[in-house]
Amino acid sequence: MEHGKTIDQLNIGDRASISQQIAERDVIRFAELTGDINPIHMDKFYAEQTIFGERIAHGMLIASLISAVLGMKLPGPGNIYISQSLKFRAPVKFGDVIEAEVEVIEKIPERNRVRLRTTCRNQDDTVVLEGEAVVIPRSE
Repeated sequence: MEHGKTIDQLNIGDRASISQQIAERDVIRFAELTGDINPIHMDKFYAEQTIFGERIAHGMLIASLISAVLGMKLPGPGNIYISQSLKFRAPVKFGDVIEAEVEVIEKIPERNRVRLRTTCRNQDDTVVLEGEAVVIPRSE
């Protein structure tokens, strides 16, 4: 198995991302897994009456894409995800293609911590989610 980067291998400005189209089946599976069956996600007729006019994806489903980037790309396998702040900026609709990106913005070597900017954008380059994460990179 591939190993993630150590703090010494990371640099301010390092970035990684993944893209995924959000399908109705993803929202349904997320609802089944979490138990969050809020009608804004699940009920077409209810959602049509809201400010969004249609069903939208769970914010935490979108946030989970950040976890995938951190766990598999930067810093990658072996890191420990210890905190995340989130601001939901725009709804994600079924069929949207979301790019989740992380960027190293601070290294704290004395604590073996790295702070990263986390951003998710849709296919129109609209920021739908932003925040910051802190991870413990893998040890040597």
